[in-house]
Amino acid sequence: MTEHRPYVLILFYSRHGATRAMAERLAAGVESCPGIEARLRTVPPVSATCEAVDPEIPDAGAVYASLDDLRHCAGLAIGSPTRFGNMAAPLKYFIDGTSELWLGGALVDKPATAFTSTSSLHGGQETTLVSMLLPLLHHGMVYAGLPYSEIELMETTAGGTPYGASHLAGKRSDRPLDEHERHLAFAQGKRVARLALALAASRREAS
Repeated sequence: MTEHRPYVLILFYSRHGATRAMAERLAAGVESCPGIEARLRTVPPVSATCEAVDPEIPDAGAVYASLDDLRHCAGLAIGSPTRFGNMAAPLKYFIDGTSELWLGGALVDKPATAFTSTSSLHGGQETTLVSMLLPLLHHGMVYAGLPYSEIELMETTAGGTPYGASHLAGKRSDRPLDEHERHLAFAQGKRVARLALALAASRREAS
């Protein structure tokens, strides 16, 4: 990866792997667009034990996100499993620590999107997506959902919303992404990548 090449940061928390699988599909969508890359990052779990210390590098999978990953991104996709209709605490904990970026306007006019996974079909997918949307708006980002030009939104019998891609993981969290869910996650990544390139060019022209 070249240091100056634009990238979409795909920032996620995944407990059982479903949200990670969605993140990987979004990454494939991002990298289907020439001139931009996907950067997969996760966040550490939150512990109720004050003495608990997580390693700086996870044992497997994506590395932990830094503020600089967020600061320098051309676009952002954030993903979380649903926790009672809200984003999971580890992701919110990370976002709550981004005041430095907010004060400097680091994310203003950059595109953002969100994705989620639930165990049950009506398990709060849309409210979770909205919960992730709110801090993005406070950062001045431009939110990009999924348009109904993606016909899979009308055909899906599991995940998929205009607020962002979603996935029905099942009560054991072991149901794989189906064809519609895979397509919508890919399309979402591709859309945020295209917008990231276009908005970056617009900012350069205005400067």
